Amino acid sequence: MSGVQGWFGRLKGRTAALREHGARVRARQEAEYAAEYAAEYAAEHAAEHAAEHAAEHAREATDAARNPAGAVPWGVRVAAEAGWRFLVLAATLWVLMRVIGAVRLVVLAFVVALLVTALLQPTVARLHRRGLSRGLATALTAICGFVVLGLVGWFVVWQVSENLGDLSDRVQEGIEELKRWLLNSPFHVTEQQINDIAKKLSDSVGTSTSEITSSGLKGVTVVVEIITGLLLAMFSTLFMLYDGRHIWQWTLRLVPASARRGVAGAGPRAWRTLTAYVRGTLIVALIDAVFIGVGIYFLGVPLAVPIAVVIFLSSFVPLVGAVASGALAVVVALVTQGVFTALMALLVVLLVQQIEGHILQPFILGRAVRIHPLGVVLAVATGGIIAGIGGAVVAVPLVAVTNTVVGYLRTRAEPGPAASSVAADEGAP
Repeated sequence: MSGVQGWFGRLKGRTAALREHGARVRARQEAEYAAEYAAEYAAEHAAEHAAEHAAEHAREATDAARNPAGAVPWGVRVAAEAGWRFLVLAATLWVLMRVIGAVRLVVLAFVVALLVTALLQPTVARLHRRGLSRGLATALTAICGFVVLGLVGWFVVWQVSENLGDLSDRVQEGIEELKRWLLNSPFHVTEQQINDIAKKLSDSVGTSTSEITSSGLKGVTVVVEIITGLLLAMFSTLFMLYDGRHIWQWTLRLVPASARRGVAGAGPRAWRTLTAYVRGTLIVALIDAVFIGVGIYFLGVPLAVPIAVVIFLSSFVPLVGAVASGALAVVVALVTQGVFTALMALLVVLLVQQIEGHILQPFILGRAVRIHPLGVVLAVATGGIIAGIGGAVVAVPLVAVTNTVVGYLRTRAEPGPAASSVAADEGAP
């Protein structure tokens, strides 16, 4: 019995050993199958990835072949985009200048009316706030303004016509004095060189005189154009003084709706800049003329009043006009009173211009119309080349207004507190 039990025990042990051996064999087979499957999957996946990468490269090469712009470097594409936009702007500006040239009489009259309106409109607003009707305030301001401007124009024409011959003689004497000084100076300037320069200047003046004379033959046409321009400027001024707000609202309706809000906010700021510039320039020109005229009068320089008138007119061309009129005062002082008086006149001119540039203009004009001197010179030169003296006078206020409008639009486009304050200001009554 014990033998049978021992046999069953051994059979049971062998069976367990066989099961363990079978389990180890199955585990080894499964591991070998998994490793083989993983190797096959990795090889297949690598092949598919390589095929996709090659197909992508092939698609890029095909796209580049079909679209040559894609092969152009990024910097060149940016330059090309900016270039054609610049050409469009230049062509638009050229067409605009051609249109303005075709109707220059109307444009000039409107610009004059705009400047006069900027000068008189604060007075109309002040009288209207004091209880006068809009029409009565406009009529009183326009009549007084036109009378004052007419008296100023008559005084300027009278002084210039009365003293033009004497002033030309004084300038000629100054040129002769300068010629003698150059001959005796250490610069080794010969008389032949001076005569050549004088001949070129004389030829230029003679050419200009002949052109003016030939233009003067059309006297009736010129007179008609002047009268038409003056009447058009007067009527435009009256309408803008009386109904300027409604004219501006009507103009806004012509602007696309998407840009109307920005234009509505930029318009009043541009008008305030123009008003400040016109009034400030008038005050500064008057101060320059009075102080320089009084200074050279007490120095004993003749023709002080005509020189002051020239200084007043020249001051409307910023920077350039002041330098030219100051040089004229110094030349007249040199030829009439000698070197010491000329130096004293130069000191007076420089002192007044320094006070004007560093005290009067920042205080009267303010920061809204402050332009860098280089911008003033370039604007005056460009305006003079395009439209002569009128262009030189209008160029600086145009640049000031443009600077205000661009600054406002840039601030409005920027997100943050600045844009919020601009939006709040637009909503203010």
